[in-house]
Amino acid sequence: MFAVAFALVTGLSLVSASPSFSVHEQRANIAHGWARVHRPATPSAILPLKIGLKQSNIDKLHDHLLDVSHPDSENYGKHWTPEEVKAYFRPSDESVDVVREWLVEAGVDRGRIELSKGEHWVQVKDFTVAEAERILNTEYHVYQHAHGDTRLGCSSYSVPPHVQPHIELITPTLHFNGRPPRLTSDSNLISLNPTPMIYPTATYESLRPATVRFTTSPRSQLIRAASQNSFAIVEYTPQAYIGSDLDLFFANFSPSLVGIRPELISIDGGVVQTEEMDFGVNIESNFDIGYAMTLVGPGQPLRLYQVEDIPEGSAQLLSPFNDLLDALDGSYCTEDGGDDPSVDGTYPDPAPGGYTGLKDCGNKQRSNVISVSYASNEADLTPFYEIRQCNEYGKLGLMGTTFIFASGDSGVSGNDELCVFPNGTQSVGAPLFNPLFPANCPYVTGVGATQVNPGSTVFDPESAASLTGGGFSNIFALPDYQKKVVEEFYKFHAPPYGSDRYNNSQRARGIPDFSVNGVNCTVVAEGRAIAVAGTSAAPPVIGAMITLINDARLAAGKSPVGFINPAIYSDAFKGAFRDIVSGNNPGCGTDGFESVEGWDPVSGLGTPNFEKLLELWTALP
Repeated sequence: MFAVAFALVTGLSLVSASPSFSVHEQRANIAHGWARVHRPATPSAILPLKIGLKQSNIDKLHDHLLDVSHPDSENYGKHWTPEEVKAYFRPSDESVDVVREWLVEAGVDRGRIELSKGEHWVQVKDFTVAEAERILNTEYHVYQHAHGDTRLGCSSYSVPPHVQPHIELITPTLHFNGRPPRLTSDSNLISLNPTPMIYPTATYESLRPATVRFTTSPRSQLIRAASQNSFAIVEYTPQAYIGSDLDLFFANFSPSLVGIRPELISIDGGVVQTEEMDFGVNIESNFDIGYAMTLVGPGQPLRLYQVEDIPEGSAQLLSPFNDLLDALDGSYCTEDGGDDPSVDGTYPDPAPGGYTGLKDCGNKQRSNVISVSYASNEADLTPFYEIRQCNEYGKLGLMGTTFIFASGDSGVSGNDELCVFPNGTQSVGAPLFNPLFPANCPYVTGVGATQVNPGSTVFDPESAASLTGGGFSNIFALPDYQKKVVEEFYKFHAPPYGSDRYNNSQRARGIPDFSVNGVNCTVVAEGRAIAVAGTSAAPPVIGAMITLINDARLAAGKSPVGFINPAIYSDAFKGAFRDIVSGNNPGCGTDGFESVEGWDPVSGLGTPNFEKLLELWTALP
């Protein structure tokens, strides 16, 4: 059975705080870039309290996902409907009643207690700081980021022992963050170095024009079912594409696409903004969309999930992944919008120029394949927050959606080359490796980058790109589909580090799952072609491959492939990847891990053979 592993670096504790309370979450450290400034000015300040209920049957998610995703299963490809998923994982009436009665007994008027539309959250109207401090046995403080943003939060909170099994997390509490510095650029370098928050996972350098360029897939040989198929790229405002740059790219690589644009699906007021235009805000979207559209060709429309309005996007909150998930699955979001107002976007947005509509909640089209080239550090958020979000990827996988996330660009370090001290504090020079989220989630596909060696051709063996993120999660346990390859990795190639460097329990989720070339990739930005490097290359390229495979399966009357990890790790797919046996991913004052024979935490299973994957997946029922 799948279980979640908690490492000491999370600062999580479940010890008893008093006979009547048990600590549910706590952080021994203050999130990177933040400082506690003072107590709230008044205890009567309103706190939008939301209690995330324990989902029924969530411990069975792993097994059900394997049941529809493993090629040896008789239920392969028999994905669940949204209604089936909602009913199966809906919190129990007992959990709703226990939480409601706890609040009433603590003095909260029953009329102020509401159950969210998705039935996963209990909300309390007009809840004050004083009430929260008393009921949660905590103290709230104002925290300020180095760049000016302030948030209300606490370092721990507690609940009665009989309530604890019925809840996952309570917000707003420990989960907060703030605004990154403005992206900077000059004629020679694109620098993406925000505070530890969500941001593109590519490091862009203005190199010589790339001599290594992809060739289009053999899509002309496929029987297409584009009208039944869907492929989406995710971008976060203010990141936005420039049409003229796309056309220059298309003119060189796929002339029939000139003038064609992705279908915009605006989430929470997301716009393809043109108020701010420079390398820092255009290159990621130009890259993702250019590669995705060119590889799938004009026969397959591309969707663009543009997330967040301009004010929220400019703030670059830590986890707008939740805002994306809210829009795709109404059972995940709350009735009045926002999963944690100190982390996730809240709408209507009162900021000048903010989106005045209601928060998107289950009203946007799900896509068969979703490519995401953004990430945050695993240490940025609490385990309960990340686990709850990871489970949602798993539920969408049950419905047939493939999520692909980049593994990061700082080797075994996190974004900004931050590593972790044993108490959870992040810093450059700290000893513990810092993998990225959500690539560390066992219900998504985390992908890294390789490179063609100098003086070699695309037909010669590649090396792992030294920037590629990889390692082992400090939060998520080793999933069943990965056990065999990880056991073999430790048996034959055990790393020379101890638990003082990484989670060497041999029971942790390993990343990446596989890789594609991510160095010297051509992109057009501000009207000129440059070469870029980063694992951002991997999600749109791999997403295009899976989309073409889905085309073939749908044309044959079959389902999309959905969650791909159980298949790619199975014995049947062994010949579908080219093993990468050179290169490493340094960070945290070490050489990182080494690329070796078989799966490794640098290049994963290796690089994919599209034709072989197509053959294998189209042969499945």
